Amino acid sequence: MTDVMSAVDVAHARQLRVQHRTVYRYQSPVARSAHTLRLVPMHDHLQQLLHHELRITIDGQPINASDGLSIPGVTFDDVFGNRTQRIQIGRPYSELVIDALSTVVVHHNNSQLVNPLNPPPYIPWMWMPWQRQVLEPFLLLPELPESELNTLLQYATQFVQRNNADLVQTMLDINATIFREYAYRPGFTTVTTSPFEAFVSKQGVCQDFTNIFICLARLLGVPARYMCGYVYTGPKHENRVQSEASHAWVQLYLPDVGWRGFDPTNGVVTHTDHVRVALGRNYVDATPTSGTIYGSGAGEMLDVQVTVESIALP
Repeated sequence: MTDVMSAVDVAHARQLRVQHRTVYRYQSPVARSAHTLRLVPMHDHLQQLLHHELRITIDGQPINASDGLSIPGVTFDDVFGNRTQRIQIGRPYSELVIDALSTVVVHHNNSQLVNPLNPPPYIPWMWMPWQRQVLEPFLLLPELPESELNTLLQYATQFVQRNNADLVQTMLDINATIFREYAYRPGFTTVTTSPFEAFVSKQGVCQDFTNIFICLARLLGVPARYMCGYVYTGPKHENRVQSEASHAWVQLYLPDVGWRGFDPTNGVVTHTDHVRVALGRNYVDATPTSGTIYGSGAGEMLDVQVTVESIALP
């Protein structure tokens, strides 16, 4: 065991198998298209990627380079460190299926939310100039009207006051409150729903709750980034639907601790149930699949199916 694993509880590791299927169907054929994929789970000291496989079919037939697809295409790490794949499809089709199959081992993070060697952090926390320069992308607020930001700031300040400005307790309170007071309602919002709209309606899905949390944290000067991946809820969990789609949560940069995950949809600090795939300032930076189609492609229908299973460790 290496030193970098010293904060990892190996005894509480979980092995998860993820199947992520994305299906695009069109009433009128697409002439050609280009796609960006972020479907490869991260590999680091807290998450080991054991296997990843990408399968692509057009109109029910597997395709390869001779069919007009650049496979494996271009693979690179984007500016946020996400493993990214770009492919081009050069012939007409009416159905595109992208299957990503992954197996990971997720380790429990034993590190605390507060560094025991230093006093607890309080709001406002003053970052060193070089720290703030690096963290700046995760401190920028979404482009909302000033009146809406002021309302959200007043809401965020309530958490600070009732937690005596304790930074970590304030973040835990926000996490628990969104879980407790906001209704999980698929189909009520879209990817364009703003944090303020979700705040007013107090309902939505994981993306909306993540966007609200990110906005509140940044208003209080706490760096926050959008994390996209998967969550294992178990077959009998009342929110099992969360395991049947991509999941989103927040990572906060805590003083003298580093990036830690907070899941407001489930009201927990992330450990071994969450599979990290991509991160960024917002959903656009971390979206699993995106693309541009050329020539017709009218009547697009999108279907995404995700299965997350826990399997025994060897």
